[in-house]
Amino acid sequence: MLTNMVLYTIFGLYAIASIGLFTYGVNCYWLLYIFLRNHRQQVVQDRRMLRRFYATGGMEKLPVVTTQLPVFNEANVIERLIRSVCAIEYPAGKHEIQVLDDSIDGSESIAMALVEEMRALGHDIVLIHRTHRKDYKAGALNEGMDKARGEFLAIFDADFVPPSDYLLRTVPFLCMNEQYGLVQARWGHLNSRQSSLTLAQSIGIDGHFVIEQSARSWGSLFMNFNGTAGVWRKTAIESAGGWEGDTLTEDMDLSYRAQLAGWKMKFAYDVVVPAELPADINAFKSQQFRWAKGSIQTAMKLLPKVLKSNQPLKVKLQAILHTTHYSIHPLMLLTALLALPLLYWFPFKVSTLAFTGLCVLIVISSLAPTILYLVAQRMSSKDWKNRMLSLPTLMAVGVGVAFNNTRAVLSALSGNKGTFVRTPKAGDKGVKVAATYHKTKFPVASAIELALGVYCLIGFFHYTLAEKYLVGPFLGLYAVGFLVVGVMSLSHYLRTQAALKSNEG
Repeated sequence: MLTNMVLYTIFGLYAIASIGLFTYGVNCYWLLYIFLRNHRQQVVQDRRMLRRFYATGGMEKLPVVTTQLPVFNEANVIERLIRSVCAIEYPAGKHEIQVLDDSIDGSESIAMALVEEMRALGHDIVLIHRTHRKDYKAGALNEGMDKARGEFLAIFDADFVPPSDYLLRTVPFLCMNEQYGLVQARWGHLNSRQSSLTLAQSIGIDGHFVIEQSARSWGSLFMNFNGTAGVWRKTAIESAGGWEGDTLTEDMDLSYRAQLAGWKMKFAYDVVVPAELPADINAFKSQQFRWAKGSIQTAMKLLPKVLKSNQPLKVKLQAILHTTHYSIHPLMLLTALLALPLLYWFPFKVSTLAFTGLCVLIVISSLAPTILYLVAQRMSSKDWKNRMLSLPTLMAVGVGVAFNNTRAVLSALSGNKGTFVRTPKAGDKGVKVAATYHKTKFPVASAIELALGVYCLIGFFHYTLAEKYLVGPFLGLYAVGFLVVGVMSLSHYLRTQAALKSNEG
C-alpha cells in the first residue's frame, strides 16, 4: 500500500497539471474575445490607411527595402522562392534581394545560377554564401543585414511564395507609424489538401494567425515575429541588439527584445503568404520540437526581463502564457500517466455538487481550442465546414506529439542549446534529390508513443468499467492520439527510406 505522502504527491501533480491545462484553455477564450471585439474595426481601418497612403502620393514615398532569403539545402524550392520574390511589385531601384545561402549539399550552385539569371533580367539580387553555420539562421540574417542597403528588411523562408503585392501592402504601415518595428503577415497554405496531416496542420496554423496573432496585435499585447513573411525596420533590430543565435526560435527572441525596447508590432490580417506544410509526420515532429524547445528557451531568457519591466500586468501575464504555451504537452503527458494510478490508489470522495462543477470547468476549458479553430475557419475560409471535418485529425495529432514536445521542453530546461534542424520541403516539381529524401534515424520515439497509446487505452477501459466518466474520455483521446502519431511515424519513416533507395537506384 502506498503511503499517504506518495498518494497525495501523485494527486497534487495531477491537480497542478489539470489546473495548468485549464488555464491555457481559458486563455483561448480571452484571445477570442479580443479578436471578435476588434476584428471588423481593425480590418476596415487597415484598408482605409492603405488607400489613404497611396491616394496621397505614397508610391513615391516608399523607401528602399531589402528582401532576405535565408536558405539551407533547399534544392527543391529555391527556384520557386527566388522567382516569386523577383516578381514582387515595387518601385524600380528600391528593392534589393539577398539570397543568404548556407547550403552544403551543392544546391548553392542552383541558387547562384538563378541569381545570375535574375540579375541579367535587371533585378537587384545578390547571393551571400557562408562556409559555416555560426548561429544558423540568425547568423545569416545578421551578415546580410550588415550589407543591406534597405531601410526595411523583408524575410521569407524557403517554403514561402509571397504574392506580387506583398511589399505594397505591408511597407506602408511602417512608413505611416514610426513606432512599428515589424509588420507580420498571415501564413497561407500551398498544399493543405495534400493529406489529412497537412489539412489538420493548416487548421492549427489558421487558429494561431487568424485569432491569436490578431488578438495580440489588436489587444496591445506582446506579439512574435513568425520567422518569415514579415517586414522589419532595420533600426528596430539594431536597437534590440540584433539577431541572436542562443535559442532555436531567434524570431520570438528578437520580437520580445524589440518590444521590451519600446517597439510595437503590427499584424497585417489581410495579407496572406502561402507556404508549404510538412507532409511527413517525422518532419512535422522535428519542426514542432524546434518550436517547442526554442519557445521555452526564449521564456527562460526573457521572461525575467518582461516581469521586471514596466509593462502592464495583462502584457506580463500574456507573455508568460505565450512563451510557455508548449508546456501544455508535458502537462498532458503528466495527466495521461497519472490517471491510472489515481484510479486504483487514491480515494475519490467528491460531493455531487463539487463533481458537477469540476465537470463543467473541464468541459469548458477542453472545448476552448476547438471553438478557437472553429471561429478561425469561419472567418478565413469559405469552405470552413468541410475543413472542420479534419478537426479530429488535428486533435489526435495535437495530443500525439505530447511526448515529442515534452522532450523538447525538458531539453530546453536542461540548458542544452541544441542544433537547428531544417524541415525538408518537397516543392511542387516532385524532384527526388537528397534534400527531400535524406537518411534519418529510426524513430525510436514512435515505439514509446505506441506504448503510451496502449497504456492510455488500458486506462480508458478501466475508468469506463469503474463508471468514472470524467477522466475516461480524455484517456480515450490520448490513446487515439499516441497510437495515430506512433503508427504514422513508423509508416512515414518506412516510406521515406523506400523513396531513398529508389532515388539511389
